[in-house]
Amino acid sequence: MSRTDESTHVTTSDQARPPRRRRGPLRIALVVALSVLLLGTAGLGWIYLKLNGNIDTFGADGLSKDRPAGSTKGENVLVIGSDARTDGNSALGGGDKGDIGRSDTAFLLHVYADHRHAVVVSIPRDTLVTLPPCKLPDGKWTRTRPNTMFNEAYSVGQTAKGNPACTQNTVEKLTGLRVDHTVVIDFKGFAALTRVVGGVKVCLPQDVYEKDLNPNRATRGGLLFRKGEQNLSGQRALDYVRIRHGIGDGSDIGRIKRQQAFVASLVKRVKSDGLTATGLLPLADAATKSLTVDPGLGTAKRLISFAMSLKNIDLHDTKFATIPWRYQGERVAIVQPDADQLWAALKADRTLDGTDAGGKKGEQGGQTATAAASPGTAAEVSGDGIDVAVYNGTTTRGLASRAATALTEHGFTVTRTANAVDRDRADTVIEYGAGLRARAQTVARLFPGAELNSVPGAGVDVVLGRTYAAKGSASAPASRASTPTALPTSVARDARSADDDVCSNLSYG
Repeated sequence: MSRTDESTHVTTSDQARPPRRRRGPLRIALVVALSVLLLGTAGLGWIYLKLNGNIDTFGADGLSKDRPAGSTKGENVLVIGSDARTDGNSALGGGDKGDIGRSDTAFLLHVYADHRHAVVVSIPRDTLVTLPPCKLPDGKWTRTRPNTMFNEAYSVGQTAKGNPACTQNTVEKLTGLRVDHTVVIDFKGFAALTRVVGGVKVCLPQDVYEKDLNPNRATRGGLLFRKGEQNLSGQRALDYVRIRHGIGDGSDIGRIKRQQAFVASLVKRVKSDGLTATGLLPLADAATKSLTVDPGLGTAKRLISFAMSLKNIDLHDTKFATIPWRYQGERVAIVQPDADQLWAALKADRTLDGTDAGGKKGEQGGQTATAAASPGTAAEVSGDGIDVAVYNGTTTRGLASRAATALTEHGFTVTRTANAVDRDRADTVIEYGAGLRARAQTVARLFPGAELNSVPGAGVDVVLGRTYAAKGSASAPASRASTPTALPTSVARDARSADDDVCSNLSYG
């Protein structure tokens, strides 16, 4: 599948237009979660009946039977931007009527347990992942598909409505985190939402023309946006978040950063204007008419209840980040161990700056994550019920026994210690069989910097490298001085806050 966007006819009007493209990527980080937040801040019970009739749900029968355990701490909400072809979306650039549903946008919203922090992690559409088995319309399940682009999960089954359950299964396999809720929003819902709030402020580094949105045009075309700050809504807002080639480095990754900035600007607009009873219903109506949600969020009451849990999150404590990545040809590969460290931090309710946000609902966590409290250290790791085999991949004698002792002290059952076939390992690797990723991640918390590899087999193996021999015992981090523990530099460096300047940090180029 090409990374290049296909032909699109562009105007600056908000009026309906003929079908324009077959693949129109929609990137709208945090739109759904924030739109229900708007509902919740007013807390008006009289809108329940009106909104219930708008909300569609997808069946839970397509969810995996082998899901990660739920968390007693924060919540994870998967948000999918759908390029739907149905229900009027073709006129906005959603492709041809009757075509299959596609999604080139997905992000995981993590709401911390203290309900005063949130982080949005975008997953690029071209990221190479393993698609787990997913249910087809005829009731059959697909086989596991390794090394597949992430956005293909939504198209499994080739239906007009797409397959959000398959995308949820894929995210759970990728992250090892349980997705508590999944929400899908389409072109029409996005355009309507921006109109209702009166537009969103954006920033353009240069003039942008029709050819920038549609690179297949023979000529530059008309001017779409002038350089500088401006307010956009409806079709023009949709065109802005879809532009890739005319701004920055022209990459899909760079476009994600601008879409994160767009949503941050949307949040600022809503918070600054406030809400009135008369203004609430149109906003709620616009959002829910184009939502498809999991059964757990299938009523207005449930949506608003979730929204009420978000109302105390400050702009500065609403963060946007992208999964650690690198290019692999024309595709995107996930950088390890950075990505797994990110998921472990979210599971432990650690913010991007290392703060422990695992307090009770409505309370500020306010604690600095220390070596003893962070997910990458030994102090809080429990290996109860987890079997591990340990192999010495170096020529340092007694290394496997040393690691086995540390594992046993933390409740792991060491089934074997031996020398590895390869005795010249530089780095420690944790290998795990099908369905054992979560257990391998727990083991990895005793071996900072270890790489996780999925391999054929039915167990979890630790293959020790020279880096482990140099660092000493796996339990050593617990005795280090109490200092803040931040996420990988690649995550923290490129993150933005919802209160950042609208013209800052808009591209990798």
